[in-house]
Amino acid sequence: MVNRLIWLAVRIAAAVALVVVPFGYATAGSNGGVAVGAGCGLAIGAAVGLSGNRGPRPWTGILVGSLVGMGAVLASTVAVTSGAIAMSPVLALGVGLIHGEDLLDGVGGTSFSGYRDAFKETLFVSVLLALGLLPAIYALAAPSLFVDIFLFVPYVAVSAGLLSHRAEGWRDTRPPALLALATVLTLAYAGAAIVNGLLEEDPALGIGPGLGMAGALLFLELAATAAFFVFGRAAIIWVRPRFRVYRGLADYLRVMSIPVGGFAIGYLTIIVLFAGFYGMLARFNPGAFADAGTGIVDWLFFAFFAAVGQDFATIAPVSVTARGLVGVHLILSAGWVVVLFAAVMTSIGPKLDQIAKRHAANDS
Repeated sequence: MVNRLIWLAVRIAAAVALVVVPFGYATAGSNGGVAVGAGCGLAIGAAVGLSGNRGPRPWTGILVGSLVGMGAVLASTVAVTSGAIAMSPVLALGVGLIHGEDLLDGVGGTSFSGYRDAFKETLFVSVLLALGLLPAIYALAAPSLFVDIFLFVPYVAVSAGLLSHRAEGWRDTRPPALLALATVLTLAYAGAAIVNGLLEEDPALGIGPGLGMAGALLFLELAATAAFFVFGRAAIIWVRPRFRVYRGLADYLRVMSIPVGGFAIGYLTIIVLFAGFYGMLARFNPGAFADAGTGIVDWLFFAFFAAVGQDFATIAPVSVTARGLVGVHLILSAGWVVVLFAAVMTSIGPKLDQIAKRHAANDS
């Protein structure tokens, strides 16, 4: 059982990394941003995927982990004046995603129905984020990330409660006094840290303008935090029912693996065959192609593009014989797709229908 859960966690982490890491390099363009996003995504994804009132839910873990990881990458591109990455929106996003997931399930678990429950869940998500960020904190030498993760836990909990208190079964009429006091102290500390950072960067700024700028920056972060919670909750409620179709993807892939493999072998055979024809024609008729290739690799690439009806970057057919050969190649490639697709659907259609009926029975 333990080995199964470990293997499931590895698979969830690999899927989340496959989404977050390329997104991180395309967005942040730095190892630090990728480390922040991947760490947050892997931690949240594995925790959500392995937990659940009805057993493990790997696809949900991949979805939640990917969204949190991408949100963390975006947050890593925005730094507050003190130099810390603005992690409070990421924390709120994680809480919103998990809360929305619980609303969909309609069961207990981590779903909160009061401010105290909201605080516990927010603290739980912040611990997961902190664990996921350990490698990034070590690599970036930025212990302030820990401060930014836990600093806004009271505010995120209060915001989540205020934005959820109209739900059926909500217990509290107002936040507990200690939680409200912690939120006020949190915001005061954050404001003071921002003012201090502004004055360190520009000593001539003055306390008045510094307070104004700090208030504006703090307001933006608080508004973004609340917005990310609402977005996370709405996103998971809208996406997860539509994401459910991928749950049975493995069954379909097992049925399709042999036909798809057969199609690939035949298609590649046609490409290799005509790559040889093109190279041979260019050898005996040097003017048949413009910028003719010098080796089999060039002809393989040209044959691949010809098979899909696209022009290659350099080589182009010039003579009538070369153009006719490209035409024959294109007709054979298209015919192979049509004929094999019809044969495959005829042979595996009943199996696909059986899988669809089985999944429909399980969902009902």
